[in-house]
Amino acid sequence: MPDEKNNPEAWTIGRLLNWTTDFFTQQGLEGARLDAEVLLAHCRGCQRILLYTMFDEQAPEKLRSDFRQLVRHRAAGKPVAYLVGSKEFYSLEFQVTPDVLIPRPETELLVVAILDHAKEQGRGAAPLAIADVGTGSGVLAVCAAKHLPQAEVTALDKSPAALKVASGNAERHGVSQRVQFVESDLFTALPSTATFDFVISNPPYISPEELDGLEPTVRDFEPRLALDGGVDGMEVIRQLVAGLPQRLRPDGMLLMEISPMIAPRVESLLDASPLERLETIKDLDGHARIVQAVVGSSS
Repeated sequence: MPDEKNNPEAWTIGRLLNWTTDFFTQQGLEGARLDAEVLLAHCRGCQRILLYTMFDEQAPEKLRSDFRQLVRHRAAGKPVAYLVGSKEFYSLEFQVTPDVLIPRPETELLVVAILDHAKEQGRGAAPLAIADVGTGSGVLAVCAAKHLPQAEVTALDKSPAALKVASGNAERHGVSQRVQFVESDLFTALPSTATFDFVISNPPYISPEELDGLEPTVRDFEPRLALDGGVDGMEVIRQLVAGLPQRLRPDGMLLMEISPMIAPRVESLLDASPLERLETIKDLDGHARIVQAVVGSSS
């Protein structure tokens, strides 16, 4: 923001929003207005929509100072979700830190898919065992437990820091009694007898070449562990699929988010596995996003 001492015009809420929107736009940031609103509402301690009832309210010095710091970090590329410490996902608010991937809207398709399948199979009210592999912030595990009251969820992640965030999110949404958090590289820390009705996962699926080409706000700030899928983006996915026959119960199902860029390879991998691949779910842009597979009758 410009030097306030040399600018006699009062810094109202409306002026802060307008100036910051213009500044973010000049920096080439997408969603400049939304970013400005989210950051200012966070500093003001109010809902974003309420800012529009405060346009003429003069911003106190403490508010301006706090906001100025966040604006500087955002201009340097740091994601808004990390700056405010939270992100909405499937109409729930989740804590996020730089130890976890920021939830994306397309991942909500996976939540919709498991809820639909549970309902179709008459499992919505029956005991249900779900594994969330690579839980990160816990959005999938928490949403599954929240919307499937009879579900017992095992949330797996190799990052202790991520598990701490996910555990806090489970407590926030009142499902911690039905979500078990386990530090594990895929299924390795689980007993061999642990099997599931559903395995859900948003695994790392970006290749090193793709990582270098990601937007700086993702590449430089989000955890590589949650993004890097190995040489061709398929390393973790291959390991996960290889372990599924021993982990899925009869009629058990895999639901996994993928990059559209590797969809044909993932589908071929499933076709060559003992599982029966179902139709891949596409996102709103028509891109392959969620692969599905079930334990077939011959498995």
